[in-house]
Amino acid sequence: MTALLSPRDRESPSPRDRKSLERASLKHRLAEKGVDRVLWLLVPGAVFVVLLFVYPFLYGLQLSFQPKGGGSPFQNYITFFSDSYLAETVWITLRLGLPAALFNVLASIPIAFRMRGRFRGKRALTTLLVVPITLGTVLTAEGLLAFFGPTGWFNRIWMALGADEPAKLTHNYWGVLFSLIITGFPFAFLLTLSYLSGIDPTLEQAAATLGASKRQRFRTITMPLLAPGLAVTFCLSFVLAFSVFPSAVMVGNPAGETHVMSIAAYETALRDNDFAMGSAIAMLMALVMLIVIGVVLIWRATLYRGATGGKG
Repeated sequence: MTALLSPRDRESPSPRDRKSLERASLKHRLAEKGVDRVLWLLVPGAVFVVLLFVYPFLYGLQLSFQPKGGGSPFQNYITFFSDSYLAETVWITLRLGLPAALFNVLASIPIAFRMRGRFRGKRALTTLLVVPITLGTVLTAEGLLAFFGPTGWFNRIWMALGADEPAKLTHNYWGVLFSLIITGFPFAFLLTLSYLSGIDPTLEQAAATLGASKRQRFRTITMPLLAPGLAVTFCLSFVLAFSVFPSAVMVGNPAGETHVMSIAAYETALRDNDFAMGSAIAMLMALVMLIVIGVVLIWRATLYRGATGGKG
């Protein structure tokens, strides 16, 4: 068939063939640069991040250096630390976020360790442990008010046992802490369980054959392999707890001991109509979170970083 074609026909490909060659050439050039067509699937996610995170963050950052009353670009930050009522919100928020995150991580370890094996009712128990995710902070706060409130079930039993006055477990620090633990524990549990599942059980079995007890196996094998994952779990739990807002209002004392940074930013921006100051408080929130996360990740870098023998 090729012999029947004229030299001109053999040398001049059709327009359709030229387009195919151009596409193949472009694909080859992109492949040489390490760009695969699959990477284009990241474009929608990248656009989403830029529009809904990067741009708002940069806009808020530059707005924080434009004080409402004029003056120094750092006036909002100077005002924040000069006002004891505002500056105290940093400590108040840390006093809620750090214990809640630490408790959730520590509490998730023994439960996840037990859930790693097979037993009857495992699925039902796992579902029960992660149910708070579906409730949300508002519904959780309503439940706490109904259970731990002055006329709730807990205080009814408490008073029936002979107490002189109801226990004050809502509209204060403890109400918010309970809410953060309830809503944050499922995330810590699921993350810890995933890290534990990635540790090769044959490592513990080998230690057992050498005479190591359960406590020794957990202390010398499981915990060193699990610790880097726990550091990440703590960071995510802390960010979730540090940004507390609804529960601080509903089951806390937003004008007093649970006047957290998010409430201060909200009141400053929407009540006082000072969006620049509200942005400055939001930037300080981000800074405090980054400092805590940075410290934890630096500590994580000192931990064991070898292979876990599994997928973790």
